[in-house]
Amino acid sequence: MSKLKGWLLAAWLLCSAAPLAASEPHVALVKGVAGGVSILQSGATRAAEAGTQLRVSDRIVTAPGATASIVFRDGTMLTLGGGADVHVRDYVFEPRAGRYAFSLYMQQGAAIYESGKIGRLAPETVKVETPRATVGVRGTRFLIEAG
Repeated sequence: MSKLKGWLLAAWLLCSAAPLAASEPHVALVKGVAGGVSILQSGATRAAEAGTQLRVSDRIVTAPGATASIVFRDGTMLTLGGGADVHVRDYVFEPRAGRYAFSLYMQQGAAIYESGKIGRLAPETVKVETPRATVGVRGTRFLIEAG
């Protein structure tokens, strides 16, 4: 009987752990959307709306004339204008472990970036790239244009 309980416990642990491993924590939230904004996540495309969670490797695409405001877990704010295509390449905000990373790739469009805690605590870990340039952030606010 105890062998059966052991197998059942092992099966239950295996089944309950699988969803946890598959779901990684969100790194940002969409706070506001005006017009058509899409999120490309894990090979699927869905419409963005206020409260949509973003993860590392997500792409945010805004239609012409659309806007989206995004707030990352550390307070970094990103406001996208129409025709933007932004890829969240890396994001780590673990202050207790001293681990930080913030990397975006902006294929096209315009955005306003405003640093959060990562930009103040570890500015050397913040990188915003475009097809023609890489910007190292040192705790500031700036406009990005790519295209």
